[in-house]
Amino acid sequence: ELENQLAAKSKILDELKKNVALKDGQEQTPGAASLRTAELCEMRDCVASQIQQLRTSMQAILQHWKLYDEAYGEVSLMITRYLYCIDQCKPSVLSLEALKNQVKTLQ
Repeated sequence: ELENQLAAKSKILDELKKNVALKDGQEQTPGAASLRTAELCEMRDCVASQIQQLRTSMQAILQHWKLYDEAYGEVSLMITRYLYCIDQCKPSVLSLEALKNQVKTLQ
């Protein structure tokens, strides 16, 4: 979205630059508008550079997030397996009531 906005503003700035160049061409000395246009062009280039740096950083962050997500899935699966094993390795139940509860749980 930032890149789209920058492209739109760049088009407007280019048109402004052309208009100022035509106006300055009619006059003998460059005006304040052409100096301000040059400053705006420098600012635009700086913003474009910052956007590119942001894009690079975001891609690196996305790659790290994918690695984290994969590791999280593996750990979650291991924990589920561990909990299942713990549940299956409970000591044998001796009371009739406990056996009934275990049958209900298994059903």
